[in-house]
Amino acid sequence: MPKWLRAVLGVAGVLLVAGGAAYYWFVVESTMPSDVEYVFDIGEVRRAVAAVPGDKPQRIEVEHIASFSFPATAIVAGDGWSSREMPVFSYRLVYPDSAIIIDTALDKALGGDNLVSFSEEAYARMNAAMSQAALVMVTHEHMDHIGGLTVHPELPAILPNTRLTVEQLAHPERSEPARFADGILDGYQPLSYDRVTVIAPGVALIKAPGHSPGSQMVYVQLQDYSEFLFIGDVAWQYRNIQAQRQRARLVTQFLLKEDRNAVFGQLAALHALAAAEPEIAIVPGHDGEIVGQLVEEGKLTEGFTLAAD
Repeated sequence: MPKWLRAVLGVAGVLLVAGGAAYYWFVVESTMPSDVEYVFDIGEVRRAVAAVPGDKPQRIEVEHIASFSFPATAIVAGDGWSSREMPVFSYRLVYPDSAIIIDTALDKALGGDNLVSFSEEAYARMNAAMSQAALVMVTHEHMDHIGGLTVHPELPAILPNTRLTVEQLAHPERSEPARFADGILDGYQPLSYDRVTVIAPGVALIKAPGHSPGSQMVYVQLQDYSEFLFIGDVAWQYRNIQAQRQRARLVTQFLLKEDRNAVFGQLAALHALAAAEPEIAIVPGHDGEIVGQLVEEGKLTEGFTLAAD
């Protein structure tokens, strides 16, 4: 074999090995580190909620606003390249005489060509519900959770009833392309809390930075004492929790700029919670199967029901 051919084949072999290693590292590998830590004390959360008197929510409604489509390995590293639906939801906690909105999805313009479906009717109902809501909150500051708020036509009237956190507003680049109009947040006082805070009877916020600086979970206890944990995008789908595997590192490191170890700690805590408290409905940010199952079981109600103007 000529020396030049041997050299070419050697270089090709090195590149092949390096390419394979890079592919495994950035697309497939998702081993839970041994040193992760995230404290989730369900007893602490329940005690905090029990200390706040008042009527709890009667039911929870859900609107499926839009959908993206991602490769499976982007959602759970190593799951292959078949397409998986990534639905975008908004939730409404219904009280006897008021309501709270969790997550405000995004409008069609913000989603653009990335969307594979969009419901104008569902988005219109969510917009109307935001105008009527006693409180509006988001699990985190990414565009598909905060976007509907940023473009709401009655935003100045809604802002006094929003509970955006200090962390959710500290890095506006994390919300791009969603953005608040210049000056509209002047004088706005964001929410600041440590670990857990109760913001309404039956509803607590739990800090969970990692997916984004302002990531938080929302615990809800209904009047019948059934419990829900809306975890935002700590896990996009329930399989992240079951398999203890994250999104591909290509997504977390380069696109989302996540704190990967922090998210791993939260996945471990949620895995333990699911084993210890299986009656708590853990709701990931984009899991149509879990949401559909909860609707079938009557635990969530499909569609927002609004009071007449």
